Amino acid sequence: MEYILEQPVITSIGTEKYKCTVEWRNGKFISDEPAFNGGKDAGPDPYTLLLSSLGACTITTLRMYIDRKGWDIPQIAIAINMFFKQEGEKRITVIDRDINFLSPVTDEQRERLVQIAKVCPVSKIMEGGIQVRTFAYTGTDTENTHAYTNGNVTVEWRPELCKHAARCATQLPQVFNPAAKPWINVDGAPGKEIVEQVAKCPTGALRMGKKK
Repeated sequence: MEYILEQPVITSIGTEKYKCTVEWRNGKFISDEPAFNGGKDAGPDPYTLLLSSLGACTITTLRMYIDRKGWDIPQIAIAINMFFKQEGEKRITVIDRDINFLSPVTDEQRERLVQIAKVCPVSKIMEGGIQVRTFAYTGTDTENTHAYTNGNVTVEWRPELCKHAARCATQLPQVFNPAAKPWINVDGAPGKEIVEQVAKCPTGALRMGKKK
């Protein structure tokens, strides 16, 4: 298993309703709830972020395709909204995506671009099978910490927080092998690669320790 993002998206919230800080690989922004939900509308709400993701992916995919074809379509706009409907006991989410070509296109181009929009990566995620796995942990230290060192590099492992060992085994198998004892071999790769992999641990189960 390998994650799409090298670094996870981090969201955090304090006591201010309902200001949420979203951190991504190159910065951070605020998400909030509208006033009618008790927030201050200081940033996009979760529904807006979801629809923005689909809109941005769609329009970027169209631009890539148009550029490859060399078509003269300088600007595109997309309006997206959603609603819910009930079918028996099942709640269905319906997303309407309206693509507006702000310059003339042929019928053939329009038909082809609609098909391209339907297969943009986020569209395929939304229309495919989705599993949301949830792991909970605290940021406090735990007494059960194992250290692996070669004198130059020390990796500390807290098993109670470990939820993603398979990812380490996939991305740096010469160091992380759950089938081996010990499962962390700090001599298996250069120190820089180990530090970079440990930094990707989303739960804090792995961290770099002091040299021993």
